[in-house]
Amino acid sequence: QEQMVESGGGLVQPGGSLRLSCAGSGFRFDDYSIGWFRQAPGKTREAVVCISSDDRLAYYGNAVKDRFSIWVDAAKNSLGLHMKDLIADGTTIYYCAAAKSCPLLASEPAYWGKETQITVST
Repeated sequence: QEQMVESGGGLVQPGGSLRLSCAGSGFRFDDYSIGWFRQAPGKTREAVVCISSDDRLAYYGNAVKDRFSIWVDAAKNSLGLHMKDLIADGTTIYYCAAAKSCPLLASEPAYWGKETQITVST
């Protein structure tokens, strides 16, 4: 059975750093575009970063560029997200996901983790 399981998250102060990890099983990372999307209360899903299945390059959303970095270990079907200089924007739910293509990562993922909550606040 295909699944993605996340770990990490929690409460962090503005300007702080946090790491998320995700382990996939039942499918091969190399067959999909993989990455992270997020959703804040009352807002639509937003793609954070995606590694394209076409060129294996990472594409970051403008809001996180230069602050977030993704890592992938395809052999272990795992990926992570290192976040720094976090902005005080309350609580956001992060999801690791796999999709047919990066444009579909947030809207039509094939597989996604349950959810990881991150709260950036003093």
